[in-house]
Amino acid sequence: MPDFPQAVIAGDPLHPLPVLHLLGEPFVSVGARRMEVPRSGKRLLVFVALRHGRVERMSAAGSLWPVNDEARAGGNLRSALWRLRQMGVPLLDTDKYGLCLRADVVLDVDAISRWATRVIEGTASSAELRMVPRDVEALDLLPGWYEDWALIERERVRQRLLHALEAQSRQLAHRGLHAESVEAAMAAVCAEPLRESAQRVLIEAHLAEGNWIEGRRSLDAYARLLDRDLGVRPAPGLVALLHHDVTQW
Repeated sequence: MPDFPQAVIAGDPLHPLPVLHLLGEPFVSVGARRMEVPRSGKRLLVFVALRHGRVERMSAAGSLWPVNDEARAGGNLRSALWRLRQMGVPLLDTDKYGLCLRADVVLDVDAISRWATRVIEGTASSAELRMVPRDVEALDLLPGWYEDWALIERERVRQRLLHALEAQSRQLAHRGLHAESVEAAMAAVCAEPLRESAQRVLIEAHLAEGNWIEGRRSLDAYARLLDRDLGVRPAPGLVALLHHDVTQW
């Protein structure tokens, strides 16, 4: 069974070849073949890919090789481009002044983001809605990369995925797919245990299945976590979910 990113990419209507994988350590795949990206060209390829458009050569060189010598930075850029060409798979379009990711290269993170958008907007197909990631940590964008441009994009993707998981859980519960609903909510909670909206969705998923005790256990676990880490109690609205459910019996 393919993992979550592979399943999403395979089902994406915009899926071409090759694929640039940025969830985890960057690599390129062409069909079933995995190709490692040369170390000297990796940061350039990722930097350009995450710009989602044309990047001026001088801007790329200055951002990736911030030295006072423009000629040296330009030389590093040309060397990195040469290394990437040795892979034998065209990944970047370049000219005298700029460069960009080729139109026939898909980013795994873009496929995931498109999936998340469809889930959030309620337009995901039944098959897409039942795609629940088993390991959310494996969906971290460029773990271990600490450049500002990587950190900002990583947080954007993380927030998008968390919102999608919460929406996914509610939609699955509405369709009576309670096991998958709980699983999606738990994925969001595991990714960010202190996130109140994720905890709310998990409790709602348990209650939708009629499991009041499981909902209570989730609330109690969250209360202990809040007390230990922040010294606060769950919001009254969250606690009221369980009291409201009891009144329906």
